[in-house]
Amino acid sequence: MQTPLPLTRDLVLIGGGHTHALVLHKWAMQPLAGARVTLINPDPTAPYTGMLPGHIAGHYSRDALEIDLIRLARRAGARVILGRADDLDPTRREVHVAGRPPIAYDVTSIDIGITSDLPALPGYADHAVSAKPLGAYAKRWLGWLTQMQAGETAAQIAIIGGGVAGVELALAMAHRLQGHAPDITLVDAGPLLSHIGAQARKRLVAHLAQAQVRVIENTRPEAVTAEGLVLPDGQIIAASFVLGAAGSRPQDWLQATGLDLTEGFITVDPFLRSVTAPEVFAVGDCAHMAHAPRPKAGVYAVRQAPILFQNLRAALGAGQMRAYHPQRDYLKLVSLGDRTALADKWSLPLEGRWLWGLKDRIDAKFMGQFRDARPMPPALPRDHTSGLAEMLGDKPLCGGCGAKMGAQALAAALPKVTRDDIEGGIGDDAAILRMGGTRQVIATDHLRALVEDPWLMARIAATHALGDIWAMGARPQAALASVTLPRMSPELQARTLREVMAGAESVLGPAGAALVGGHSAMGAEMQLGFTLTGLLDGRALTKSGAQAGDALILTKPLGTGVIMAGEMRWTAPGGVVAGALATMVQDQAQAAMILRDAHAMTDVTGFGLAGHLAEMLTPDRLSAQIELAALPLLAGAEGLAAEGIESSLVPANRAALLGVLDAPKNARAALLVDPQTAGGLLAAVAGAQADALLTRLQGAGYKAAIVGKVTADTGPKIIAR
Repeated sequence: MQTPLPLTRDLVLIGGGHTHALVLHKWAMQPLAGARVTLINPDPTAPYTGMLPGHIAGHYSRDALEIDLIRLARRAGARVILGRADDLDPTRREVHVAGRPPIAYDVTSIDIGITSDLPALPGYADHAVSAKPLGAYAKRWLGWLTQMQAGETAAQIAIIGGGVAGVELALAMAHRLQGHAPDITLVDAGPLLSHIGAQARKRLVAHLAQAQVRVIENTRPEAVTAEGLVLPDGQIIAASFVLGAAGSRPQDWLQATGLDLTEGFITVDPFLRSVTAPEVFAVGDCAHMAHAPRPKAGVYAVRQAPILFQNLRAALGAGQMRAYHPQRDYLKLVSLGDRTALADKWSLPLEGRWLWGLKDRIDAKFMGQFRDARPMPPALPRDHTSGLAEMLGDKPLCGGCGAKMGAQALAAALPKVTRDDIEGGIGDDAAILRMGGTRQVIATDHLRALVEDPWLMARIAATHALGDIWAMGARPQAALASVTLPRMSPELQARTLREVMAGAESVLGPAGAALVGGHSAMGAEMQLGFTLTGLLDGRALTKSGAQAGDALILTKPLGTGVIMAGEMRWTAPGGVVAGALATMVQDQAQAAMILRDAHAMTDVTGFGLAGHLAEMLTPDRLSAQIELAALPLLAGAEGLAAEGIESSLVPANRAALLGVLDAPKNARAALLVDPQTAGGLLAAVAGAQADALLTRLQGAGYKAAIVGKVTADTGPKIIAR
């Protein structure tokens, strides 16, 4: 049997800047066998700043600016770690991200851009926003626009920074506010537009005057208040919106790395390697090219990408390195607010709508690289058995609970067990073992990986496995891990197992479960599972016991199955995927305590809300009504379901509920059979107590909801409306 090629080297990309995005794009087309690629970035998307003025002016939507790093990484076969790097140890070859163990590398590249020193200005953090990162600025801008258009705030703006960025944004905001008589002031600590040609500067100053933007040069603001910008002479520039577009500097954490720095920026050689640590590369604004110093500009970051791609491969053992020689000058295209632009190169400025069209085409071409169609699935061999094409279908096999077998196949395979030392029967969340006066529950769960990050996947798998213990009202006691890793070198095995154990312990330890051992193996792909025991101090909460009139409370929103299925098909946006992953690692310990007096309880996992509810109704032959409008849903889940996206397990879940589930054929109802990984608890509680319990759950941070009620109708029957 053919097995995947082993992994032998770790490449870690720190930061989702333009250069790294382009490297991932190239990697997707030309991967390097044996390399495991990791991208570390605080957010699931990265903005293309070249289109920011157009967005502020109203020419582009927010989505048009975003590079979806999660989608891009999947195409490149890379894992994504959503976190902010805050240290790098070149001696140990480790990257540090808050809240998780160090990430080891053989080769790493840094593309983290620059930061601003403006937040140190008194009052800035409370009353101003920086142009970078784009997300906070775009959100604040749209909120302010809404208030201004409603007459709730004055159209007064102050901008700190008179470089090209500040001028572009001033003109963009002036264009967006036409008809509202805006009062816009641009303040710079030095002369305006000091890094652009004299003729281009003259034209841009004229455009500012035409847009009635006031300019104050050679003045450094003293503070920001709720009233506006305070100048050294005590004058206050009235402003309800203060924007920072200046004060750029290197990120502070680079100082502690031991790398050679030039004014805080990583000093690199012609091959874009640190001059003190050749396995560390740096590109974009965070790097200083000692052999060819240049001003910070996105054009250099973009043109470094093919060189970095080749040199990273060479550092990993494939090919020869190539030197990067930046051009001396480059075409600067400056947006003028409306759909016109000014071009500056060699001090020969031009302007007009045709230049906006040129800039728009350049930007569209750049962003188009990250919106390529998904790779085609491998073709079937010419000769194959009957039924193989139908079995494969046109959808990849899901991970997590979406990869499980259906309820009917499982029920048919389970034996009948009757023993005095085992309480209850087969089919509950966990088995209850009697040992003298002690009652212990035992449960096991195993997941096919749905993310490439071993630490995060271990956290998801541990949270998922604990669900059965919490659902029975038991205290977690001990855990055994079952780990299958893809083939990799002994060094990568050790690194990966450290991440898995650290991720598992970060969930099991706080839950009270000691990780006492387990089993490891190598296979075709990563799979993680846990066998858990728990102790019962009182009655066991089981799937039976619901009563007519009970309210049904769900403690987590639905949608993990459809979102992760969409992620595998390059359909789910990165932000939506990040939201689903965050939900999966939310523990249910406090929710279980709050619901301790429920009549019946289970956790919602592979069989979906409707499937697990049917298991609760069957023992007592009850029915239930579900209020579709009350279902808590993850952002993006309903939209994906409306597109026809569904998890691998959905057909089996639907088949198991024939004659049981009566629901309309719409996207929201489709989520009733969506398999949940590390899903919430579903509890049947006395109707009179439901509102108070819900208030407690929501106060504890759970996005819980009352989703329906149990009825006395002979069942099981579930009616969803």
